[in-house]
Amino acid sequence: MGILPLPTPQEVRMKDIAVIGLGQMGATLARLSLQAGWRVHVWNRTPGKAESLSAAGAGVAARPADAVRAAEIVVMCVHDYAAARQILDADGVDLAGKVLVQFTTGSPREAQDAAAALAAEGAGFVAGAIQVAPEQMGQPDTTILVSGAEEHVERARAVLAAYGGNIVHLGASPAAAATMDLATLSFVYGASLGFFQGAALAEREGLDVRRYGAIVHALAPSYGEFLRHEAGVIASGDYRITQSPLSISVDATRRIEDAMRARGLRTELPAAIAALLRRADEAGYGGEEFAAVAKVL
Repeated sequence: MGILPLPTPQEVRMKDIAVIGLGQMGATLARLSLQAGWRVHVWNRTPGKAESLSAAGAGVAARPADAVRAAEIVVMCVHDYAAARQILDADGVDLAGKVLVQFTTGSPREAQDAAAALAAEGAGFVAGAIQVAPEQMGQPDTTILVSGAEEHVERARAVLAAYGGNIVHLGASPAAAATMDLATLSFVYGASLGFFQGAALAEREGLDVRRYGAIVHALAPSYGEFLRHEAGVIASGDYRITQSPLSISVDATRRIEDAMRARGLRTELPAAIAALLRRADEAGYGGEEFAAVAKVL
């Protein structure tokens, strides 16, 4: 488990790759595969989406089975797991002896079920969760989460390395990548909604929202370090105060809720946050590190 090392020259030899699904992300994966020098076979339900890839050298298959047939590694990125299953169940699709790298977004249970179904067919399964937008793919710091059996991840290592420089293998459980994806999305949505709430408050007060954005941008790295510290607190189970007492946040979140209400802004989000902190305080965690709020979650 950990960051995958760079592939060896032998692992980067000419490969046959199938890319199924040519939305924005799928098309990006196909282009990166072509740039890596591999033979790329693509299929999409709407054939017109393959035109630019065909011009770049990709083989365009008429059926999913035709794309899969020649490939060692099959990369998939479609709407959901139901769509993925429908494609993989199409006539002639045979994944025996191949590895499917599944970038389709789904639940942890869906990933587990897909891995079991493919194992019964004699195929390998690597669950993937891409943590960036299509335009950020293929960079040294592009983060992609993967999980699955070590042997399957190893077989796909050179392909994964073409898509990003920070490939994080979370272990053998097929559900791990999807679970960690939900965890990181929880941070993204929670932080984003808090940011938009702050923008509403600043704007209502007549402050420059662009300046607010610049301030948040400047403090983001140091706050990332703080959150990494808090993760260590949770992992250790030692909630003695080291950075920030939970009690301070109880008062701060109450003031945010009061300020939003006083300015005629919606309070559902700040009220929920303040209530959660109060619950932690009432449970006796006010004199512990801020991360102790995890105990009531």
